[in-house]
Amino acid sequence: MDVRRAVQGAREIDASGLPMGHAQAVILDVLRALTERAEPFAAVLLMPAPPEVRTPPASGDAPSAADRIRTLKLIRPGLTAFCRGLAFVAPADIPAERAATIHSGENLWGCPATATQDVTAARAWAEARIRACGLSPE
Repeated sequence: MDVRRAVQGAREIDASGLPMGHAQAVILDVLRALTERAEPFAAVLLMPAPPEVRTPPASGDAPSAADRIRTLKLIRPGLTAFCRGLAFVAPADIPAERAATIHSGENLWGCPATATQDVTAARAWAEARIRACGLSPE
C-alpha cells in the first residue's frame, strides 16, 4: 500500500509588483492561510525589486515591521509543522537587511529556505522539497 499523499505542487506567491511593506504583508497572509489548511506545502516567493529611491511608507499604508514580526511569530509553528520549504526569488541588488532575512532560513522561518534570482531553479527546489518528504506533487 502506497501511503504517500498527493499534494498540490509548490505554491507561487507573486509579490514582485508590490511595494516592499505590502509584499511582506501579502506573503505572510498567504503563508498563514496555507498553514491553516494543515497540509504540507512548499512555496516559491517572488519578491519585489528594491525601490530606486528609499522613501518611508505613508502612515497606515502597510503593516508596520512590528506587525509583520508578530504575524511571523504567530504562524511560525504552522510553518514548522507544514512548510517543506520556502524558495525566495529576489533580484541581486536587494538591501543587505532583506538579504539577511531571506537567507536566515529555519532560524527565522521555522522551515528550510533558499534564495535565488532564478524562478525556474526556485520552482525546482520547492518541488524537490515536496518529493523529499515522501509527497508527490499533483
